[in-house]
Amino acid sequence: MVVASKHSMSHPDLPQDFSLVLGGPLFQLLRRTHLAGNSLELVRQRVLVFIAITWLPLLLLSVIEGHAIGRGPLVPFLGDVEANLRFLIALPLLIVSELVVHRRMRLVVTQFIERNLIPEAAVPRFDAAIASAVRLRNSVVAEIVLIALVYGVGISVLWRNYIAVAAMPTWYAVPSGGELSFSLAGRWYVGLSVPIFQFLLVRWYFRIFIWARFLWQVARIDLSLIPTHPDRVGGLGFLSNIVYAFTPLAVAHGVMLAGPVANHIFYLGQRLTDFRIEIAGLVLFLMCLVFVPFVVFSPQLALVKRTGLREYGRLAERYVREFDAKWLREGAPDGEPLLGSADIQSLADLANSFEVVKSMQLAPITRDALVRLFGATIAPLLPLILTMMSLQDLLKRLFGMIL
Repeated sequence: MVVASKHSMSHPDLPQDFSLVLGGPLFQLLRRTHLAGNSLELVRQRVLVFIAITWLPLLLLSVIEGHAIGRGPLVPFLGDVEANLRFLIALPLLIVSELVVHRRMRLVVTQFIERNLIPEAAVPRFDAAIASAVRLRNSVVAEIVLIALVYGVGISVLWRNYIAVAAMPTWYAVPSGGELSFSLAGRWYVGLSVPIFQFLLVRWYFRIFIWARFLWQVARIDLSLIPTHPDRVGGLGFLSNIVYAFTPLAVAHGVMLAGPVANHIFYLGQRLTDFRIEIAGLVLFLMCLVFVPFVVFSPQLALVKRTGLREYGRLAERYVREFDAKWLREGAPDGEPLLGSADIQSLADLANSFEVVKSMQLAPITRDALVRLFGATIAPLLPLILTMMSLQDLLKRLFGMIL
């Protein structure tokens, strides 16, 4: 079994902040244009600027072309639920998520050190994992590749084939001979607005990849895990708190799905139940995206648990035999009182320690985190239940279940 280091390490070279978001060409550009501070301040200004670039031109061009409002065969811009939700709600959430994740994750590196989880001999490897993550986060080449993926795959393949409502005329395009004939607003939409949104999205996936890679490198170190730690994950319980930082990101994904589903319901006559596979797939995708990186610690936690059960089992066996011999086989000294004896309390403490080891989890994942992430992902889709029944009928059913 791995034991904790006897000495608390102090490592002056370690950064006080470990951030997935304070770096990269876009971050540096935002700093130079005074749209972000050193710690991602000015989030409101960034949100307004991105909306002004992605959504406002679409509104103005749609007004000029006469496609902003109206009824008929054409889906108007202000009636396009998917486009408006994407740029007015999902995009701001992607930006706000940066600040939330930064503040939650900024001290994660020092937690590994302060809790003596990294043996002194392994500190250089830990330093190397940090440096590698920072280099990847700041990579110019990586963001150029992401832009190429957005235009080469995100727009040309995914958006055209799976997101665009190509079955009917819309404010941005009219189907013509199996192709889409774009309006002026549509050209801005496909050429700039959607790519900006997709870039911010895949940039988040890249950051989570960096986070998962960092955890994998740390998990390859022989960590000083304690089987009797009360967090029941050997001392790694602090990692589970980071999951809550991804709540805005989960809501953004729910909004991203709610938009196209609403369009298909309102304009193509489909039902919410027709998208149960897509909804389940989104939930599964988010769960894997956020929680799977923690599974890299499972082999070490499993080993610590097995070793702890064996060692504490031997200790318990020795103690209960001596307790039995002393108190039940007349081995106690004459006149020693049973009431208030420290032996009884020690037996209870040993039993509690053994139960902690026995209930160890194989990953720093909590039920509360699972429920919260699930709820955050599903919440934006809940209003679409009203497309299947009236609000009055829904309230009757809810009150009927409660009362």
